[in-house]
Amino acid sequence: MSRFMIPITVVEFGSEEEQLVLEVLRSGRVAQGPLVARFEQMFAEMTGVKHAIAVNNGTTSLVAALQSFDLEPGDEVITSPFTFAATLNAILEAGATARFADISEADFNVDPDSVASRISNRTRVLMPVHLYGQVADMERLMPIARRHDLLVLEDAAQAHGSTQSGKAAGSFGVGSFSFYATKNITTGEGGIITTDDDEFADRLRVLRNQGMRARYEYVMRGHNYRMTDLQAALGIPQISRYDATVSQRAKNAAYLSAGLNGIPGLITPKELVGRRHVWHQYTVRITEEAAVSRDEFAEKITAAGVGAGVYYPRLVFDYDAYRDRSDVVIEPTPVANRIAREAVSLPVHTHLSRVELDEIIATTRRILGAK
Repeated sequence: MSRFMIPITVVEFGSEEEQLVLEVLRSGRVAQGPLVARFEQMFAEMTGVKHAIAVNNGTTSLVAALQSFDLEPGDEVITSPFTFAATLNAILEAGATARFADISEADFNVDPDSVASRISNRTRVLMPVHLYGQVADMERLMPIARRHDLLVLEDAAQAHGSTQSGKAAGSFGVGSFSFYATKNITTGEGGIITTDDDEFADRLRVLRNQGMRARYEYVMRGHNYRMTDLQAALGIPQISRYDATVSQRAKNAAYLSAGLNGIPGLITPKELVGRRHVWHQYTVRITEEAAVSRDEFAEKITAAGVGAGVYYPRLVFDYDAYRDRSDVVIEPTPVANRIAREAVSLPVHTHLSRVELDEIIATTRRILGAK
C-alpha cells in the first residue's frame, strides 16, 4: 500500500464561501431566503433557461419534476440502466413504471435507436442520463420525444454546464441537477430543476413549500423540498468560477488521455464532436484485451495509492430490490451490460498536481503491462 493516496475527488471551499456562510449565520436567517434566490438566478443564467427551482437534494429534483408531470400508474419512463439508483428510485416514487434503453459505448448515455425501439403506448416520459459530464445526444433524442409526444426530463446530476451545439444540459427539456458533495458544483446536498415553462416553474415552487402559495394558503398537496441559504452560500461562488473549474478538469483529462494512449485493452473517454464535456468523471474502459480485469485493475491501482471508482458495477435494475417488480421492465441491454464490466474512473479533479497526474499514468501503465 502506498504511503499516500491520490483521491478520486477533493472537496475544498475558499474564502468566498466562508464569507457568505458567515453572513448567513450572522443574519440569523438560515432557511430558504435571498441567497437561494440568487443561486437560482445564477444557475438559470448559466444553463440558459428562464427558471431554476432549488430543492434540498438531487433525488428530490427528479421526484418533484416527475410528480409535477401528473403521471398515472402504468405510465412508463424510459431511461438508462447504467446510472445511480436515484434515477430509478425517483421513477418508482412518482408511481410510474421504469423501462430501459441500451446505451452507446461512445458516451455511456442512452442510444437514440434503442430509445425509439422501447417506446410503447404507455410511454409518457423520456429521461436521459447525462453521465460523467457529457450530455446525451439530445439532437437525436428530442425529435423522437416530439414525434411520440413525450415529456423530457434530463437527469443532469453530473453534467452542470455540459452542452451540445452550444445548448446546455437542462435546457432541452426539464432539467434535474444534483449538488451532492462530489459534484462539480457542490452545496453538500442540494438540487435544482430547470425549465422555460412559467406555469411548471410556479407549480414546482408551490410543491416544494408544502403546497403553500402564501403562508397558510394551501393550493395543492405539497412537501418540504426547500434548499437553505447555508447551502446556497456554498454554491454561489462556485458558479462564478465554474468556467475555470471545467477548464482545469478538461486540461487534466487531456493530459491523462495523452499519457494513457496506446495501452492494449484500455479505452480512454472522448469529448464527442459538438459537445462540451465537463469531466465530472474521467472514465476509462478495461476491456477483455487488457492484462487484468476491470476489478483487478481497480483493486491494484487503489492498493498503489491512486483512488479509483467503479461507477457503476451493476446495472441499476440488477438488484433484488428491483429485479422482480412489475413496475421495472427489464429488457436486453447488451452494451450497458458490457460497459458495467469495463468502466472505472480515475482522478480528474482540479486539485491534481502534474506529479500526481504522472503518477496516475505511470501506475496505470504498470498495472496493464504497458511501457
